Amino acid sequence: MTYSSVKKVIRSAETHPLTWRLRDDRQPVWLTEYRLTNGYESVKHVLQHTTPDEVVKLIKDSGLKGRGGAGFSTGLKWSLMPKNENIKVRYFLCNADEMEPGTYKDRLLMEKLPHLLVEGMIIGAYALKACRGYIFLRNDYVEAEKNLRRAIKEAKDEALLGKNILGSGFDFELLIHISAGRYICGEETALINSLEGRRANPRAKPPFPATSGAWGKPTCVNNVETICNVPAILEHGERWYINLSAGKSKDAGTKLMGFSGRVKHPGLWELPFGTTAREVLEDYAGGMRDGLVLKAWQPGGAGTAFLMNDHLDFPMDFESISKAGSRLGTALSMAVDNEINMVSLVRNLETFFSRESCGWCTPCRDGLPWSVKILQALEKGEGQPGDIEILEKICHFLGPGKAFCAHAPGAIEPLQSAMRYFRKEFESGISSKDLRNIVQIAGIQPNLMK
Repeated sequence: MTYSSVKKVIRSAETHPLTWRLRDDRQPVWLTEYRLTNGYESVKHVLQHTTPDEVVKLIKDSGLKGRGGAGFSTGLKWSLMPKNENIKVRYFLCNADEMEPGTYKDRLLMEKLPHLLVEGMIIGAYALKACRGYIFLRNDYVEAEKNLRRAIKEAKDEALLGKNILGSGFDFELLIHISAGRYICGEETALINSLEGRRANPRAKPPFPATSGAWGKPTCVNNVETICNVPAILEHGERWYINLSAGKSKDAGTKLMGFSGRVKHPGLWELPFGTTAREVLEDYAGGMRDGLVLKAWQPGGAGTAFLMNDHLDFPMDFESISKAGSRLGTALSMAVDNEINMVSLVRNLETFFSRESCGWCTPCRDGLPWSVKILQALEKGEGQPGDIEILEKICHFLGPGKAFCAHAPGAIEPLQSAMRYFRKEFESGISSKDLRNIVQIAGIQPNLMK
């Protein structure tokens, strides 16, 4: 497939609720233009004609799921906030940290459509009865910060933020908090700790943030893409949103999907759930570059298990990719070509995850650096007999339920799957068969915490 044959995306408000307002010149959409395209109409309608509980029910009925990777029902999460009307201080937090390698979808929305996020935050805050919101923003996103600050100021000047929004009696203040620049801040309780000025360690749950979150008050945390879906759902209704992917997937709506790596046209597209990975790779990304062959791919970020060519025809949705043996994650896929050594690739990923561990629990703090040390030896051809078996044990001890949070289980997914599909590449890093016999006779445990 040549670049010229890449499928062109025709965006409209009826089919692409997230991206239809994007400008061809790639400039941001500011308030005047945003309002000319029905911007903030959902806010007006909600504040004048809808109760908070009705908004929560609508979002729940729409089937909107979290777009940060977990895929939890957004409406259900909102419904967990306390019903007690006497609780006046509540917080609505936007996770805009986006620190996972290969993930770049939220950046597009914040840089080019900042008012879409602001509008979604206002509606979400109204539904949650939150008085204050924070956009917890990755520290490297300088342009996104600049554009969001301008959008917030424009909204304030038009009485869309602050006291008594549009004369409704609803007050909401929206602030930006710049992240400390750590991957672990993407975990919602670590994010809350960082927001409070504490070390970014995940918290024990329960209590959950809906009960005791930021500064001990009820708190809800959602991802940027999740929040940006809210205005369109309020405008068009839950049936319209469900029908966007009808016949393709059980998951409702559209998803920002992409392919990076050595493909002809790496990029990001808004597509309905259920679009196959092959369609995204071949029809939108243009396929692999000339002379290269797809060796493996990750469906949704650095912390998802590798899949093979046989899995390309699986629909890109939460259930299907799980059945294939991985996770949808962010749905931003990475293509691995035939020239890439899997040991080197995994060593690079594990180095990142090891560095980004908060150090709170032993399996993650010690297990990830241990895996990096062994992978470095295998990469240089200096691995010792038993190293691969030790890596397998590390994967077991860092699996789900073995560590304090989801960082370690996600970190070992690419390692575990790479060893399953490409074991010979790992075995080729063992230095000598003769050494195997010596080690077995002596009973030495190789590479144990050198």
